Amino acid sequence: MSNQSESKKSIVRSGISLSVLTLLSRVLGLVREMTKAAFLGTSSLADAFQIAFSLPNLFRRLFAENSVSVAFIPTFRSYLEKGNDEETQDFINATFTLVSFLTAIVCALGIALAPVIVPLFAGEETDPAILPEMALLTRIMFPYLFVVSLAALFQGILNGVKVFAPSGFTPVLFNLIIIGFTYILSPYMANPARAMSVGVITGGCVQAIFQLPFVIKNGFRPGFTSLRKTFANKGTQKVLRLIGPTIIGMAAYQLNDAVSTALAGRAGTGIASSIQYSLRLQELILGIFAVSIGTVILPELTTHAQKKDFDKFNELLKNAIRIVALICIPTTFFSLITGENIIRLVYQSKSFSEESVRLTKDAFLFHIAGLFFIALNRIISPAFYAQSNTKTPTFAGIIGFGTNILLALILVGPMQGGGIALALTIASFANTVVLFVAMKKENTADVGKLIKSTLTYSLKMIVFSVVACVPVLLMKEPVLQFFAGRTRIVSQGVPLIIFALVFFAAGVALLAVTKDPVFVSLAGAVKRKFRK
Repeated sequence: MSNQSESKKSIVRSGISLSVLTLLSRVLGLVREMTKAAFLGTSSLADAFQIAFSLPNLFRRLFAENSVSVAFIPTFRSYLEKGNDEETQDFINATFTLVSFLTAIVCALGIALAPVIVPLFAGEETDPAILPEMALLTRIMFPYLFVVSLAALFQGILNGVKVFAPSGFTPVLFNLIIIGFTYILSPYMANPARAMSVGVITGGCVQAIFQLPFVIKNGFRPGFTSLRKTFANKGTQKVLRLIGPTIIGMAAYQLNDAVSTALAGRAGTGIASSIQYSLRLQELILGIFAVSIGTVILPELTTHAQKKDFDKFNELLKNAIRIVALICIPTTFFSLITGENIIRLVYQSKSFSEESVRLTKDAFLFHIAGLFFIALNRIISPAFYAQSNTKTPTFAGIIGFGTNILLALILVGPMQGGGIALALTIASFANTVVLFVAMKKENTADVGKLIKSTLTYSLKMIVFSVVACVPVLLMKEPVLQFFAGRTRIVSQGVPLIIFALVFFAAGVALLAVTKDPVFVSLAGAVKRKFRK
């Protein structure tokens, strides 16, 4: 029982500060999308910016946090356990050189081939006159891949020594820079999309530069070494072995995104940008806690796996899943019944029309339905990475990729953006199922007990969420009518606050009455945090 209590406290204690920063960055990410909505709406220029930004992102995760970090952190932790500072520094230099070399090549190719690549993402309805602008935006933003990959490596170093705050703060700076550049530079540039693009590459540079002093403060000085030493380094060789399957899996994931973007671009004007607006809302919610927990538990899981202490390993994983269920399932239900109001509050403006609201709502309702499964994948995958197993998440990713592409091709015709969003949700569910099934073969987790715990607790959260939705549904129309005809903040924001408070109060009451152990642990941790 003490292990369970300590496990929960460990996750919560480590996660609260990072969650606050992540929440702030996601809120600013949402403000960034609001800025884009205000300047570009769902116009062809908005689609051009989105497609151009998605191209470097197509490769970002191959070299950044979801590839390098999952291969780098377990290897880095093994060097730290040995205590040989010289070997650790050589490994860092070799990895720094490897990441710089590979991303520089990809950036050069992306910039050179931009005019050839962008037409592949444009639909028949795309104005041919926008293609040169799309290529220019791509060329401006492609170097973002290089700097953000270095930023991810620095994050891996800091997270490996359980320092999370600096890396958690860099997305805040990134979003602030894009927002600021859009407002400041738009009057002096040909269009707001170019101003946002300059903000993207500048923000990426700041993400890397900001973390470097903290890396040095912790005793590490990343530098270049020869390619011969880079590829001869045993740590780098291990990273390459681990990252190989991960690159395949992330290639599938990013190809997923690329195909979805291409399908959206061909489905009609505004579909690609409306899907991005919807995803930004989903990512805001996902980032409040789920992403932070996934980041925090990877070093912890790695430590337990290396020590073969699988009792603590399993307890940590079970409690992380329960915390995610406690947050994501109620949030999903609330978002389903208030989705249109959220979209109107956040995005609606002169450029963001009623049609923009409709397109974004169509995607959002299906995106948010997959929130819990995406969060579960962020929690379960580190359990494999901690054991230097990158093949299983890769296989699960490929299954998810195939499911998503097949369903997107089938559903995009009748459902447009909603079909693409639904395909992603079903694919995320398939990914989760594969990970749970594969976990049984690891013989390190009591999968039967873990699945039973997950299903039981999830069902409990579903029942509580449905009950909490009832008072909101009963009061929704009268409250909206009472505030109708006023400014957007009043007509949509005030009712949403009222709905959220009622929903939250009902949910907390249910959790308190049933003395839910996860809720009790979270509440205790928050109280202790604010007392300090």
